[in-house]
Amino acid sequence: MSSIASGTVLITGPTGALGKAATLAMASRPAAERPDLLLVGRDSPALAEVTHEARAAGATAYGIGCDLGRLADVRAAGKKGRELLDAGTVRPLRALVANAGISVLDTHNASADGYESSFAVNHLAHAQLIGDLLDSFVAPARIVLLGSNTHYRNFFRWMLQVPPADWRDPIELAQPAPPDVPASMKLGGIAYSDSKLAIIYYAHELQRRAPAGINVSVFEPGFMPGTGITRDHSPAVQRMARAAARIPGVSSPTKSGPILASIVLDDRWAHLRGGAYIVKTKERDVKAFANDPEREARLWEATAELLDRA
Repeated sequence: MSSIASGTVLITGPTGALGKAATLAMASRPAAERPDLLLVGRDSPALAEVTHEARAAGATAYGIGCDLGRLADVRAAGKKGRELLDAGTVRPLRALVANAGISVLDTHNASADGYESSFAVNHLAHAQLIGDLLDSFVAPARIVLLGSNTHYRNFFRWMLQVPPADWRDPIELAQPAPPDVPASMKLGGIAYSDSKLAIIYYAHELQRRAPAGINVSVFEPGFMPGTGITRDHSPAVQRMARAAARIPGVSSPTKSGPILASIVLDDRWAHLRGGAYIVKTKERDVKAFANDPEREARLWEATAELLDRA
């Protein structure tokens, strides 16, 4: 048994696509390689279903209802997780997978706390949850964040008209678009790409500040069209995404879920730390601008300020 599999894994967004595939890949492992699971997602029939499926596969699993767009919910989920850990209901916390994510077209939309939705869910919610649970980890432990290569300009994303990040101060990134700025797919794409660049910056700074023995990495599953992340987009965009899913070589939850489970659990990935960036199954260097200690420190500071406001 790996040291990680001997404990508990908390994963957000376990009810669909990559999150569900990774959850069931972990739950379906042989008993000696199977962690306990805390499944954090919207309180819904889908959460009850994946919890039941994980238990049917043999895992000890608990669903924790949480709207990641509401920081009060995130704090309550962290508290519930700590209660289950402290009571010994599940084994010690060895991994957290910040899997959940959204992409929106209209950046006027705000979270329950007044923050731009992509930044709120993709970054702030996970920063809150990780911060609340950081003292609960038992080393060796892993934190795996979900990245995307949308943060830089590349040919494939250009073909799909997904704009790269346009980094600004995090306090500004957290603000919904002003009323006089028209909504557009471009602005929605930039907001998503900014949130994914924030995840890389946050991973680097988190590793500097995390207790010894907690390794931080970022997983990029590759282009994975047709998943729930486009649920707020138009029917036409969703049809295009489903069509793109049939392109040979693109990623899918079926392919990427077991890879994510392996990165979380297996000894072959135990060396990953410092915000190491894994694209599919290969460790890659990030672009030079995605290594920026000054931006990373500022993001950490601004994140604390934004969370304290809510």
